[in-house]
Amino acid sequence: MLFQVEMTVKLPPDMPAERAAEIKATEKAYSQELQRAGKWRHLWRVAGSYSNVSIFDVDDNAELQDLVSNLPLFPYMAISVTPLCRHPSSVRDDDR
Repeated sequence: MLFQVEMTVKLPPDMPAERAAEIKATEKAYSQELQRAGKWRHLWRVAGSYSNVSIFDVDDNAELQDLVSNLPLFPYMAISVTPLCRHPSSVRDDDR
């Protein structure tokens, strides 16, 4: 199942810079692991904000919940999820 996930990060202003850097590094490693596994298919930065738009390819809602809730930045995110399905006019073969 494909899902569009929009994430906006809102770190506390009083979070120490070292702690923020540590969380971001762990987040990057985890997100890259999911990308290599094919679960996090696309990742785009939203220009001008600390946000992204991503496409996840997972088995079901529960798997998406598990992956997203394990993001190190999850406690500091506003998240919006939209389920997707293949458009009949698409010319791509791999957009299930």
